[in-house]
Amino acid sequence: MATPSRKTSTPSSLASKRALPRDPSSEVPSKRKSSAPPAPAPPPLPLQSSRPFVEGSIVRIVMENFLTYDVCEVSPGPHLNMIIGANGTGKSSIVCAICLGLAGKPAFMGRADKVGFFVKRGCSKGMVEIELFRNSGNLTITREIDVAKNQSSWFINKKSTTQKVVEEQVAALNIQVGNLCQFLPQDKVGEFAKLSKIELLEATEKSIGPPEMHRYHCELKNFREKEKQLETSCKEKTEYLEKMIQRNERYKQDVERFYERKRHLDLIEMLEAKRPWVEYENVRQEYEEVKLARDRVKEEVRKLKEGQIPMTRRIEEIERQRHSLEARIKEKATDIKETSQKCKQKQDIIERKDKQIEELQQALTVKQNEEHDRQRRISNTRKMIEDLQNELKTAENCENLQPQIDAITNDLRRIQDEKALCEGEVIDKRGEKETLEKEKKSVGDNIVRFDNLMNQKEDKLRQRYRDTYDAVLWLRNNRDKFKQRVCEPIMLTINMKDNKNAKYIENHISSNDLRAFVFESQEDMEVFLKEIRDNKKLRVNAVIAPKSSYADKAPSRSLNDLKQYGFFSYLRELFDAPDPVMSFLCCHYHIHEVPVGTERTREKIERVIQETRLKQMYTAEEKYVVKTSFYSNKVISSNTSLKVAQFLTVTVDLEQRRHLEEQLKEINRKLQAVEAGLIALYERNKHLEHKDNELRQKKKELLERKTKKRQLEQKISSKLGSLKLMEQDTCNLEEEERKASTKIKEINVQKAKLVTELTNFVKICTSLHIQKVDLILQNTTVISEKNKLESDYMAASSQLRLTEQHFIELDESRQRLLQKCKELMKRARQVCNLGAEQTVPQEYQTAFQDLPNTLDEIDALLTEERSRASCFTGLNPTVVEEYTKREEEIEQLTEELKIKKVELDKYRENISQVKERWLNPLKELVEKINEKFSNFFSSMQCAGEVDLHTENEEDYDKYGIRIRVKFRSSTQLHELTPHHQSGGERSVSTMLYLMALQELNRCPFRVVDEINQGMDPINERRVFEMVVNTACKENTSQYFFITPKLLQNLPYSEKMTVLFVYNGPHMLEPNRWNLKAFQRRRRRITFTQPQ
Repeated sequence: MATPSRKTSTPSSLASKRALPRDPSSEVPSKRKSSAPPAPAPPPLPLQSSRPFVEGSIVRIVMENFLTYDVCEVSPGPHLNMIIGANGTGKSSIVCAICLGLAGKPAFMGRADKVGFFVKRGCSKGMVEIELFRNSGNLTITREIDVAKNQSSWFINKKSTTQKVVEEQVAALNIQVGNLCQFLPQDKVGEFAKLSKIELLEATEKSIGPPEMHRYHCELKNFREKEKQLETSCKEKTEYLEKMIQRNERYKQDVERFYERKRHLDLIEMLEAKRPWVEYENVRQEYEEVKLARDRVKEEVRKLKEGQIPMTRRIEEIERQRHSLEARIKEKATDIKETSQKCKQKQDIIERKDKQIEELQQALTVKQNEEHDRQRRISNTRKMIEDLQNELKTAENCENLQPQIDAITNDLRRIQDEKALCEGEVIDKRGEKETLEKEKKSVGDNIVRFDNLMNQKEDKLRQRYRDTYDAVLWLRNNRDKFKQRVCEPIMLTINMKDNKNAKYIENHISSNDLRAFVFESQEDMEVFLKEIRDNKKLRVNAVIAPKSSYADKAPSRSLNDLKQYGFFSYLRELFDAPDPVMSFLCCHYHIHEVPVGTERTREKIERVIQETRLKQMYTAEEKYVVKTSFYSNKVISSNTSLKVAQFLTVTVDLEQRRHLEEQLKEINRKLQAVEAGLIALYERNKHLEHKDNELRQKKKELLERKTKKRQLEQKISSKLGSLKLMEQDTCNLEEEERKASTKIKEINVQKAKLVTELTNFVKICTSLHIQKVDLILQNTTVISEKNKLESDYMAASSQLRLTEQHFIELDESRQRLLQKCKELMKRARQVCNLGAEQTVPQEYQTAFQDLPNTLDEIDALLTEERSRASCFTGLNPTVVEEYTKREEEIEQLTEELKIKKVELDKYRENISQVKERWLNPLKELVEKINEKFSNFFSSMQCAGEVDLHTENEEDYDKYGIRIRVKFRSSTQLHELTPHHQSGGERSVSTMLYLMALQELNRCPFRVVDEINQGMDPINERRVFEMVVNTACKENTSQYFFITPKLLQNLPYSEKMTVLFVYNGPHMLEPNRWNLKAFQRRRRRITFTQPQ
């Protein structure tokens, strides 16, 4: 049955009615489109006293936004409820509503593990309401489901409650939606046959047994488990007790020898106890001697320290005197520094005065040199003027050279015009060459880009289908072996016009055909496959294009007619491909008939399916396939999400690449022609340049002869002007020398005054240095005295340190001996188990008197006693402890074993009592089930039996119900298993077992979903008759039987309730459904028909 998410029709409400056999009024009303939203069905009629409900039966089911339903209310009858409807209309949705509404787990139905998945797609909340019959007043349970939180809200009789309370109320009515004997949903039908014998017994006990039967069974299993534990415990304890008794008997002699050894050990212990006291007394005496020596050295240290005090005071006094002298030395050094700074300042001023005198002398020397230079330049200029005037007089008269100059000028002008023309042609040729080179680079880049894109497609082919890639390489090198055209794999030859449309093509064409080679000739394909598959062992695909081309075949419908639904193209128009490839795809994949739409198409998909009758179509993200049912002639649509494109996202236009290659050849030819023209122009320009240089040289010589006189006159005039200016620029050297002498005298007076001041500062500085030296000598004397005192002090300190070191060593020895005394005392007390304030007990003192008093004697006696004790070899110190401990354990185990045996007898008595209360009623119950089950099979000319099976009567957790059936007289009874019987046989056996439970059942209702689907018509008819006869008896529980179809001429009962489920876009609105009006109209039509 299709899931609700794949439905393209709008669910409508469900109509419920009581049906008679083949009543004309039970026909399905004609479907009609309804624009109004679904409304709840009319409320059910009041229940009559002749149709009593069993306690806990379902009176009403309401669903809102649940799976296929918007709003729907179902009113089942008290006996057999037959729910009929085509696949996908929502029959099993009612079963899901019963399960979830009665606090069942979503996973039990085998559809989804989250309750939010049961809410209708596009809705945020859903609701299920179940009304159960109770004599004290009906119980209404409401479950509201929140999709976002995946949580449920519970209500009992419109009052909020918890799921636990709902589960308690449901359990109180003996409703078990998790028990396959009571509730068998569609997806769990196959699991009933897979139930083990043990699981089937447990399900049967819970379903039809008395309330205490399953509890007794659980108690028996617990009691038996306890009994096993007690039996094991008693057995283990008995064995352990016997082993302990035997072991104690073996160790009795060892214990006696141990006590003999213990007497020697006790004497050793007493010797070891006295030894620390003797050792302590020896160390204490040594401690007293070291203490007296330490006190003597301490007195010596005190006297040495008192002798160092006067020496320390004298050193401190000299140190203070030294600090005072050093401070005065620092003051003198500061004064010397300041005086030296002033001397340096005076020296700097004197040096600046010397520099000023030097600058005045240099300035006077410069002016003298300038005057001498001016006189020399005047003399030279006069001589040059005289030479020029002589040259001017001797110059010849100027010839008439103008006609020759004009002729050369005309020739130059003509050559310049030719050069300009030639250079213009060169510029044009260069521009043409640059343009062609740019075009060449652009075309080359485009070819490289196409090659890169093609390489990308080939890389994808190589990575995914290496054999196909190797076959492509072979084909490119062996095209001459084929008579007609051979196309490379379709994924390489297809070029998308828009990459984003690649997903439609890849989802439409199978991957096997995408990597297939396309041939025009059968002979060529056989040659190719023989070489590739047989010789090279490569796995490749190959197809043949149709003999008559389909590439240009027109679609059956114009695209303009489909644009109103959002379609923008057929698949064929989305890409380019060679004619054989396009013809093959049109013939086999009908790409010229499959339109591609947008999201607007998805929104109008129901209208598109109904009006266009297209078999295949694409929306923005989905593919739709529309088929017509062979049985009902109904239109069935399915949609799948589009996978992301992998191969066709890279587009390579091979025709455009060939065009670019031809364009590149033409550009190279033009470039060669342009370069040849440029070489010719360069040669011509070179010739004109040479001729131009010759004419210019001739013109230059003529112009020089013509302009020579004028140049001489201009030079003479220029030199006369320069001479006049130099004669006017005179200088008075005597006056300059007088001024410089005056300034130098003034500076020398200032310099003499500064020298006097400098002499005074030098005298002061010398006096300060003498005073500083005197202070340094005094400081040296003080330091010498201090060093002598410190040397004496160090000698005394060395003596003191040695004495102190000796004192420290004696003190450490004293402390070590004291600590050792304390440790020995502590050890001695520990050996005697004495506290810090306790004295040695009298018994120890008495024992110590009989023992030696020196360590050597004690050690000798210890060695002797230890040798005697070591003669008792092979004895374990823990033997006596273990012997005594085992004696105690033997007594304790004996008592525990008595208690365990009493407890075991009590459990066995309880098991006997509970077993009698459980097993006898269970055997009677199984016998009743077997009787009814066998009768049902006998009525079908088959055989079947149910028995209580166990391998060990005491293993109560291994008890189970075994179902054995025989459908053919030639075979033996075989146990019902998931593998031995066919699917139909398992369905018949399951159905008849449930029918055998029906009259014995204490549960209020039973649900069976589509269990008759695997049955043959004969068995289905027999089973249906049994269901009707059994479920329509008085005082039987409610029964829900769900099926999509029924055989003709089946028997029906007045107590049945037939519920027809209709679903589709043309459903009548629920509020307009009136069964009586339909019956009246049917009768009127029947009466008015001509005889």
